[in-house]
Amino acid sequence: MKLMEKEMHNMMEHAQALIDATSDEVDDHIKSARSALRERLESARKEYGEIEGKVLAKAQSADAFIHEKPYYAIGGSFIVGLLFGWALSRK
Repeated sequence: MKLMEKEMHNMMEHAQALIDATSDEVDDHIKSARSALRERLESARKEYGEIEGKVLAKAQSADAFIHEKPYYAIGGSFIVGLLFGWALSRK
């Protein structure tokens, strides 16, 4: 998860650097491309924040469930492992 978060921040920084690097260009095509990139970058930041919040909420919910009912988690993992092993053994 940390790697994906780092990569997303990296991509956003590069996009912002591209916007800043072309700030003195006067061509209409470049201005419209910069404007579109800025809008998409802001939209991506907003969506990323929402997705990050949802993922963290789900992870905290799963953590709470495992702490409340650890044997369910152990049993579920065991069953999934059995099914996975059975599926792999059936060539």
